[in-house]
Amino acid sequence: MHSVKSVEDRSFLLAKVDEQLSAAIELRHELHRNPSLSGEEGPTADRIIAALDVSEFETVADTGRIVRIGPKTGPSIAIRAELDALPVREKTGSPFASINGGMHACGHDVHMAGAVALAKAAMTVDLPVALVFIFQPREESYPSGARDIMESGVLDAHDVRCVLGVHVHPDVAVGSVTTGAGVVNAASDEFRIVVEGSGGHSAYPHKNTDPIVTLAQIVSTAQTIVSRKIDPMHPVVVSFGSVHAGQAANVIPTTASASGSIRSSTPEDRLTIARELERTVRLVAEANYCTGTVEITHGEPVLSNDPELVELVDPALQAQGFDVVEPMRSCGSDDFSFYSDVYPGLMMFLGTRAHRSDLTLHSDDFLPDDESVGAVAKVLAEAYGALLPLID
Repeated sequence: MHSVKSVEDRSFLLAKVDEQLSAAIELRHELHRNPSLSGEEGPTADRIIAALDVSEFETVADTGRIVRIGPKTGPSIAIRAELDALPVREKTGSPFASINGGMHACGHDVHMAGAVALAKAAMTVDLPVALVFIFQPREESYPSGARDIMESGVLDAHDVRCVLGVHVHPDVAVGSVTTGAGVVNAASDEFRIVVEGSGGHSAYPHKNTDPIVTLAQIVSTAQTIVSRKIDPMHPVVVSFGSVHAGQAANVIPTTASASGSIRSSTPEDRLTIARELERTVRLVAEANYCTGTVEITHGEPVLSNDPELVELVDPALQAQGFDVVEPMRSCGSDDFSFYSDVYPGLMMFLGTRAHRSDLTLHSDDFLPDDESVGAVAKVLAEAYGALLPLID
């Protein structure tokens, strides 16, 4: 069995990846046609294990799977691929479009198929350092699958030294990859606000305390938290995604509620936003003779790429023909950050061709091309090879 230790040997691994691509693309089509929603990934995980044709694997975070390839003991490099789809009804018109009402509208089918191609290729060579494949559930919902995997301790048991991930992205040019040291994705939290007043007839507002008017003021005032409490050089977002109150046009309800998302790029800003949102809700409600409460659900931390990993991987990707472009930093989030909070981590964004240039992730018409499967596998293979000198 060929041993992967030098640049030439890494080329041998890439050649083995090429041999797996036809089957991997077929797998991508099958996974896309039969997506599993967050928390229901069991059938997808089972299909991945069947495609890998392995008998040794670990079940983690209920529906996740861990597969180790290479040396049974010693250090390892981990690779994450997400299992879950979104509750989106697909409108691509693809011959392999979803048949069950869910959709891989974030490219997870491509990530899984690319990871499988690399895993199958890795089985045919003598790896000097093990690869640990994390087929992770619940990236798209809370509670986070990555958080649960980290809390399980399974990666420590495999002596993981660093974690790699690739995400296809339509905002990156085809054939290009972005890495970038430091923050690339924001922390993400969700909130729910409830305002309690005293309902009554809409013709007699002076006899009631109106939770709708109060909530409207809270929604407006909350926008000043970002503009007046946060350094304007720091990316922060407070967005409301839902507002609910009442049922009848002539009745002032007793309760109004809203929910939304907070994105922040530093731990300090994350705390400030939470504190100021609670204060805004409480005081605006009090000024309107109502009561207001806010519940914040903390999600993913900030995702930061390790500078040393970036320094080693970028030249390797360029040597393989990928155009490494300016880092793509956004207020998007990914629970890959639970790994990179503990281990050196590297999330790479891969440019992908879709059949329309105006599409975004999570769109019901987003469909990366099949060539992205091979690109994902090769980016991960190159990153693995580039990082071998770090592992002692």
